[in-house]
Order: sequence, then structure tokens, then C-alpha cells
Amino acid sequence: MKSEEAKKRAEELRQLLNEHNYRYHVLDDPSISDAEYDRMMKELIQLEDQFPELVTPDSPTQRVGGEPLPFFEKVEHRIPMLSLGNAFNEEDLREFDQRVRKAANGEPVKYVCELKIDGLAVSLLYENGSFVRGATRGDGTTGEDITQNLKTIRSLPLRLTQPVTIEVRGEAFMPKKAFERLNAEREQKGEPLFANPRNAGAGSLRQLDPKLAAERTLDIFIYGIGGMEEEQPFTTHTGALDFLSGLGLKVNPERRTVDSMEEILEYINHWRERRPNLGYEIDGIVIKVDDLALREQMGTTAKSPRWAVAYKFPAEEAATILHDISLNVGRTGVVTPTALLEPVTLAGTTVKRASLHNEDIIREKGIMLGDHVIVKKAGDIIPEVVAVLPNQRTGQERPFQMPEYCPECNSKLVRLEGEVALRCINPECPAQTREGIIHFVSRGAMNIEGLGEKVVTQLFEHGLVRGVADLYYLNKEELLSLERMGEKSVNNLLRAIETSKENSLERLLFGLGIRFVGEKAAKILARHFKKLDAILDATEEELVALDEIGPKMAASIVTYMKKPEVRETIERLKEAGVNMEYRGAGPEETEPAAADNPFAGKTVVITGTLEQMSRNEATQLLESLGASVTGSVSKKTDLLIAGEKAGSKLDKAQKLGIQILDEESFLSQLPESIKATI
Repeated sequence: MKSEEAKKRAEELRQLLNEHNYRYHVLDDPSISDAEYDRMMKELIQLEDQFPELVTPDSPTQRVGGEPLPFFEKVEHRIPMLSLGNAFNEEDLREFDQRVRKAANGEPVKYVCELKIDGLAVSLLYENGSFVRGATRGDGTTGEDITQNLKTIRSLPLRLTQPVTIEVRGEAFMPKKAFERLNAEREQKGEPLFANPRNAGAGSLRQLDPKLAAERTLDIFIYGIGGMEEEQPFTTHTGALDFLSGLGLKVNPERRTVDSMEEILEYINHWRERRPNLGYEIDGIVIKVDDLALREQMGTTAKSPRWAVAYKFPAEEAATILHDISLNVGRTGVVTPTALLEPVTLAGTTVKRASLHNEDIIREKGIMLGDHVIVKKAGDIIPEVVAVLPNQRTGQERPFQMPEYCPECNSKLVRLEGEVALRCINPECPAQTREGIIHFVSRGAMNIEGLGEKVVTQLFEHGLVRGVADLYYLNKEELLSLERMGEKSVNNLLRAIETSKENSLERLLFGLGIRFVGEKAAKILARHFKKLDAILDATEEELVALDEIGPKMAASIVTYMKKPEVRETIERLKEAGVNMEYRGAGPEETEPAAADNPFAGKTVVITGTLEQMSRNEATQLLESLGASVTGSVSKKTDLLIAGEKAGSKLDKAQKLGIQILDEESFLSQLPESIKATI
């Protein structure tokens, strides 16, 4: 086939594939068979392989491609992505309605009611009709470039039906069926399960490898326009949504235009009852003024538009029966009671277990085995028992007594001074060891992919690991002997373990599970001491001298590091080749030379409003330069960066004689390599 002929055929195939993709994923009305679609896609792939110059960024073949990214680039939104103000009851809604009608000065008001999709807010930029960039909301001003991952969403068109330049806003999400399938696969592999579709969807879109995102089957609804170069051919939000739909974008069809509070309340009640029947999660209803001129007149606050509000559904509750209470021993020895329930549906998921927190909660609520109880999902995520229904007792209920001895190792449980939890203090308790290993391999710690709770438990029960160091001495033959461990999964696991040896020191410190030492404290320790050997020999006085390392944490670190079994574990980790040094900033950061960096080792406080960046961005920047950013001014503070409307922190810094920089002075002292990126 000649080049011109190939070009014409490729354009024809792209147009046909885009049209059929829209009919299948947006309209749910396919007009050809899957086999025919696959045949056309295969033909286009072959043409683009034969004539690489024909490949376009918006070709259907480009939905999943490219190498995994080292990190996500920052993206500044052309127009900020504001968050919505919340309404929790009818009174809040009526106050919103009164404000709108006052602004309308007696003119009729129409609202658009839309489902509040429980996903990840994103911004999509199309130039001349082609999708060029997609970003997360971030802090509203700056997000992360997740273009390649968004391209994997089949309902997101790579080319619009018109050559417009437009920035649109939407909510990316994971459908319920895709979520259930993903968790079933993770459970089979022994990996931790996602708590809900929102977490799974957001996590999928932040995968550095777009091929992993493509496997998760995500979807998207577009709900508005951030900006548009061409003149807008509409004057209402309803018209804007119709316009977006006409461009080939997926807009939620369940919206309704209303003109009274009674209709708003009816819409809310309708979907509160029917939300379990949807194929995706919602956590409320969004109410927006329809007239765009009235929106312009009402304006926005610094954080949210005055012309819209989000009604949040109350946490869902249900009555069920508490059959029993199980006990779990965590890595710190805390014994946590969990209610075992008659299965009940809450927020679209089946709940069989719920938190009881501690013994005092069980006593306060008067919980007995066999009780009818009310279960609630706090924030629609974590189930908990909130109340007992004593009037439904039959006399068959039995009181529950917390044990005196550890259910795992039979050591006597203790309640430490000032704590409500019962704790096992046996350092050789197998449950604590197992939970410690699970923590060690977790994402925030050594991040060993494929070593989920079930796999760790399996290794532990077969005697292959008795501590974290044993992970680095596992061999292929041992792993292949385990159930559900095939050649491919074993190779992947061993590769992930080997990769983790190169982690920076702060990950190892956090993974060791030292009491009171979280991710932030681990980073502070790693940055200051540079090597684990230095921390092994550190005194409490040296540790307390570091900002944010208090006496309690310092004592815990020193006590932990003196234990013979800890020293032995560290030696075994060294022998296995695990890195024991601070490797510096992450891939998206650089660590300038000290001569070019006046912030290294400094304790810094930021106050007031910055113009060039958000305070969160300034914090990340300073931390990448080796500074420690804290929230309060004290004698340990080396530097205060004061933006506009700096208040009491500035006054205190002046009294203490602390160095003060305004934003311009702060920016001028940044290393040249960083100035160029701002």
C-alpha cells in the first residue's frame, strides 16, 4: 500500500474506531461486534507500524503506551479548580437557596441537580479538539500530570467532534464491578484489598506505569468547563452540559433542572434510596445555579463558588446482629476487638465485620454477644458499631469479657499507664512479629509489591520467615513449594524484594516499626544522621535536639536500638545488601550542593499567604532542600518565611530574634537549578 493510500485508510479507521468507541462506552449502544472492532484496530496498528509517520497523539492505538514514568510532572491549572461548599441538612440547603435568590433580586432561579460521583476530580485540556493533557485537582491551583493514565479510560475521547480548545472538568472513578473484580484478584494474590472504589480509582490513576492503570477499567463523567477559547454557544449550565455531550464527552444522564427547594429535596431523596442500584459510588448531590450570568454575578470565595453547594449524604446505618467478637493483636501488641456481624449491606457493600476500638467502648455501649446493633460506615468507609438495641434482646445474649492473656502467645496482657488499650508486651509474640513484617513490606515502608497480608501469613505459617531480615534470604525453591505460588509470581516477588534493597534509609527506619516513629520522623532522622549506624549510637540528648523529635520518641528510639535482637536483625539486613544510608530527595526533587543551598538543616516556619506558590508547595520545596518545616515558632526555629497577612507567628519570631524572609527574599535565595523551574 502506498503512503497516501495508507494515510487515507488510517484516517478512516481512526474516525470509525472513535465513533464506535463512543457508542460502546458512552452511549452503551454498540453498533458493531467486538470482533469487528478488534479487526479494525488490528488493521490500524499494522498501518501505523508500517508507516510510523501516520501515528497521531489522538489515535485509538495510543491509549496505552510508553514507558513507566519516574514521577508525575506538576501542572498549573489555567483556572483554579475550586472545591464545593458542603450542606449536611435541609436547613443548610435553604440558606443556600436564600443567598442565591437574594443575588437574583427577585428574578426566577433554576438549579441543576447532579449526582456527586465519589472519585477523583480531574481537568482535561483539548487543543483544536485533540486531548493534550490531563491533571489531578491537587491543591486546586497545581495538580499532577496524569495524561497517559487518563488515556486508558475508554469513555474519554482522544479527539472531540469539533476542533475547539477547551479545558473541561470531570470526575474519574472505578465502577463497582471493576472494583469487585480488582479486589478479588488482589485477594487471590494475597495483596491488601482496597477499602472502596474511590481509593482504588485514585490509586490507579496515580500509577506511574499506564499499563497498570489500563488494567483497572476506569470511567469518567464530565461535569463542567474550566475555560474555552472560542465564544461559548450557551448561557446556562444545562446548555453547557448538552454542548459537552455534543463534543463526544461523557456527561452523567441523571441530572435534573429544577426551580424550587421542594424539587431539590425530592431529587435528593430519590437518589438516597436508589444509590445502591447505580453502577458507581456517589456520596451526595451537587446543586448548581443554572444561569451563567447569575453565577458570574455571585462570584466565588477563595476556596469555593458561591453559586453551587454539595449536599453530603449522611453516613449510612443499618441494624444487624453481633454474633461474636474476635481479637486481633497488632504489631505494637495492642489487642483490638472486632465485631463479627450478620452480613448487612451498607453504602453498596456487604459488611461482615466492624470496629469496636477497645474494651472501654464495649463497656460504654453495653454490648453483649447476640445483641441487635446499629452499624454505620464512618465516611462511607470504615464500619463501626454505634449503638445497641436493648429493646430487641431475647435473654439469650451473653456478656463479653476481654481476656487476661494474649490470644496468640498466652502472655499476660497489660494496660499501660494513660492508655485505654490492652497490650501484649511479649517481644516474641508471633502475632506482633507477623504484623511487623506486614508493616515492613507496606507501601509507605519498604514497598515490596506482591507481599500482601495473605502471602506474609503464608510465609510465616510455613516457617519461612520469623523476622523482616528473613525476607531477603528467601529462595525460589521454597516459594514454589507454597500453594498458589507459580513461577511468574515467585520471580516477580523475588525481583521486588531485590529492588527494595535500594530504598533510602527513611523507608527502612519506618519499616522497622519503632514505636512513635512515623514516616515524617523517619525522614527527619535519615536526613540528619545519614547512616543507620549513626542512629544506632545516638543518645536521647542528640535526638531531642532535632526539631519534632520529642523526649517520648527519643527514649523509644534509644530503647529500640539497644535491643540485641534489633542489632542482630540490622546485621542480617546489612549482610543481605539492604541499603543503610540516606539516598536524598525523590526523583522529582534535586539536592543542590550545600554552597548553593542556605536552607539545608534549617528549621523553617511558613506563615501568611504566598503568591508564587502554595504553602504546601513551599513546604515540599524546602524539605527537598534538606530543611525541616514545622507549624509553630519556637527557640529551635531558624527561619520564618512571611507571606501576606502574616499574623502572630511573625510577631513571635520578631520577639525571639529569628531570621525573617519575605517571599521575594526567600525565592531569591533558592538554588539556581530550582529558580529556573518556578
